[in-house]
Amino acid sequence: MWVFGYGSLLWNPGFDVAEQAVARLDGWHRSFCMRSIHHRGTVEDPGLVLALDAEVGAHCQGVALKVADGHEARTLDYLRERELVSSAYLEETLPLTLRDGRAVEAVTYVIDPDHVQYCHLSLDEQARIISTAVGGRGPNTEYLHNTASHLFELGIEDGDLKWLSQEVRRLTAA
Repeated sequence: MWVFGYGSLLWNPGFDVAEQAVARLDGWHRSFCMRSIHHRGTVEDPGLVLALDAEVGAHCQGVALKVADGHEARTLDYLRERELVSSAYLEETLPLTLRDGRAVEAVTYVIDPDHVQYCHLSLDEQARIISTAVGGRGPNTEYLHNTASHLFELGIEDGDLKWLSQEVRRLTAA
């Protein structure tokens, strides 16, 4: 069983990983398009978390995480509790291409564009929200900076996240 990590799963998978590899998912892009009312914000002051938004011609680079043998059911239960807390994500099994050319199918959490937590905001508005929001798992800034730094360490370019990380640092320093 493989899982596709493109946000917090990059730096906090929470399950036993037997193998990991940089991977590409076609037809989707990483975006702060989900209002977070539990983990990185509250109902009164939502934060933003990453989700995969469908887009023709787009692609997202992340990490394919192979679940340790014998841990599949436990991992799926854990991921469902973690990722489906508000039903804004949909669980899909999607094809990935690993950096070494292998093709695998991976459990992937994508945004439900019909869910009330779905949003489409400018980068400036995303930065403003992320710079102040705090939820049950901590500050929204921590989520952004951890994701951006892990993408950088993996050699994955994401111009929007790089810009957001720099802008949020500027906003929080002011």
